Amino acid sequence: MTAGADADAMSPRERYRAQVRADIKARAWEQIAKAGASGMSLNAIAKELGMSGPALYRYFGSRDELITELIRDAYRGLADTFRAAADSGADLQGLAHALRRWALDDPQRYFLVYGTPVPGYHAPDDVTGIAQEIMAALLDVCAAAEPQAPAPVSAGFTAHLSQHREWAGGHPAPPGVLRRALGFWTRMHGVLSLELAGHFTGMGFAADRLFDAEVAELAAGL
Repeated sequence: MTAGADADAMSPRERYRAQVRADIKARAWEQIAKAGASGMSLNAIAKELGMSGPALYRYFGSRDELITELIRDAYRGLADTFRAAADSGADLQGLAHALRRWALDDPQRYFLVYGTPVPGYHAPDDVTGIAQEIMAALLDVCAAAEPQAPAPVSAGFTAHLSQHREWAGGHPAPPGVLRRALGFWTRMHGVLSLELAGHFTGMGFAADRLFDAEVAELAAGL
């Protein structure tokens, strides 16, 4: 059933509730863009929407519940982006560029899930499950790439991953594939985090060309 069909099947009351929840989330993203997730205030959002604090809590029972919904939406968006890219035959470079486009489309969304953790917040298990879908798509692409023997300097860590693979969410990839995926993932996020935080501003080079060069070098080496 499509989203439009889902909406048609909803009662007027359910449609109203869904719209109010969407409005609350939109205001939450605006606050996050200004002050970060830790500065988000449900009472301030309620005031902006012309409702009382207790009225807003009928839609989201707590700040953490609202943050969870935002994080869930963000992870779902990236998981769907990665899976679509992988299913269309994207290689590691294609997947990396899909990640960058997703991040540049909404930097605050990126930083909510890959930036500084929100103090006192712990994501529920279903959110972790969506994050593992993202990694599964990356592992699938790495597994399809030409296998390479681990470099001597990383052979020890590759062996370590054979016994420490919880982050892979049960994916059957062998240790060498886990090492390639993890190395690619961490280095891509390193470049993206620096770019989105503005650390390349004023350095005199094009950030997109640096990203392209890093991706190409990583793909060739991996």
